[in-house]
Amino acid sequence: MPKRVDHAQRRTEIAEALVRVAGRRGLHAVGMRDVAAEAGVSLRLVQYYFETKEKLLLFGLDHLTERFGERVAARVQAAGSGPGPRAVIEALLMAALPTDDESRTFHFLYTSYAVLAVTDEALAAQPFIANPDAAEDTLTGLLRQAQEADLAGCGIDARDEAVSLLAMSAGLGTSILVGQRSPEAAIAILNRHLNRIFQIG
Repeated sequence: MPKRVDHAQRRTEIAEALVRVAGRRGLHAVGMRDVAAEAGVSLRLVQYYFETKEKLLLFGLDHLTERFGERVAARVQAAGSGPGPRAVIEALLMAALPTDDESRTFHFLYTSYAVLAVTDEALAAQPFIANPDAAEDTLTGLLRQAQEADLAGCGIDARDEAVSLLAMSAGLGTSILVGQRSPEAAIAILNRHLNRIFQIG
């Protein structure tokens, strides 16, 4: 009896191979043949599952996003039962900072996808992420919860603060990648802004 193939698992394994090789060489330099070699499968098999490099890249982006969600969930769980809005916000922002190998790869590749989409027509024609406002909406909701619980300044604009925090986190992440500042310095900057929002210090 022939062995049953788990197609979802095979696609995930190929996506993980893409992440590994792109994390070493840069997304722009990766071809389907490189991914096939990294995954230990034939080029024909990669083409069977993804057809084009663009489809492979987009699936890889979805895979990265899913892994990021798992990192955030783990940080929220580590914060204890019933974490407040600030703890959840910290989990989301800190998980995005490149402070270890996995988060460095996430930030590097996620930024690379955005840059490639600017000049690659095939990538630009695809949805970059399913809901580009998801993180902004989540942070805005958490900040409004904090205001309602009298944990954050009532005079702040939750949406503006959410946009500012996400932009700050992205910029600080890139500054860590290029060696401009240390992860500790970036975390301290984020915490100072959170202290201002949550009226601490």
